[in-house]
Amino acid sequence: MIRALVTRPLPDAGRTTEALAARGVTALVEPMLRIGFLPAPALDLSGVQALLFTSTNGVRAFAAASPRRDLAAFATGDASAREARAAGFIRVESAAGDVRALARLASARCRPSKGPLLHVSGEAVAGDLVGSLKETGFAVRRETLYRARAVESFSPALAAELAADRLRLALFFSPRTAAVFARLALGSGLGDSCRSVHACVLSEAVGRALEGIAWREVRVAGRPDHEAMMAEVDRILEAPGVAGEGPR
Repeated sequence: MIRALVTRPLPDAGRTTEALAARGVTALVEPMLRIGFLPAPALDLSGVQALLFTSTNGVRAFAAASPRRDLAAFATGDASAREARAAGFIRVESAAGDVRALARLASARCRPSKGPLLHVSGEAVAGDLVGSLKETGFAVRRETLYRARAVESFSPALAAELAADRLRLALFFSPRTAAVFARLALGSGLGDSCRSVHACVLSEAVGRALEGIAWREVRVAGRPDHEAMMAEVDRILEAPGVAGEGPR
């Protein structure tokens, strides 16, 4: 049976694991980041016209910190939008892209005169969402509600899988997750143990974070979403001989 590495933080890894299982692929879940909510004082939402979410964890952190669900919620991608709907938000839209797409969506749906926008984020952010919106006249605040800490080493199980050449797929959904994997693989002398592994990445930026690792190939999803990632997995699985591949 084909084995795949899933590097997403929990609980998001569960969705990917289920999708792989439906394809007959066994997943080794090894989150490269551990998510923790930060202690949050009562959020000042007075006058806020909309919330901006760039991750599912941002949605979860806000939901834990505030009962408000009446504000418009704009999300970077479909996964964050689904999480917002599941949390009880009624007015939810997905930008189906990156922070630039989210900035365009917020600019199209909101007006600077209607009040500030609130970006709910973790300690580390990708892109300059706040700066982009400020340039178009919006007042934007960023509220940091969670922390994503990198793991310090591979688990013995992952190290053994890599050393024994048992993995055929590895999935990476963020540049930071990919960078943590690359740093730990190179630091532990396992950088050459991925020669039989097909890496599936959410974007070109994620792929760049894996540089230095000798992969069999790096496949970039056609869109930055889970469905496109699974489509790339399907293409790999359809290739002849994937299950029996060894180093080349």
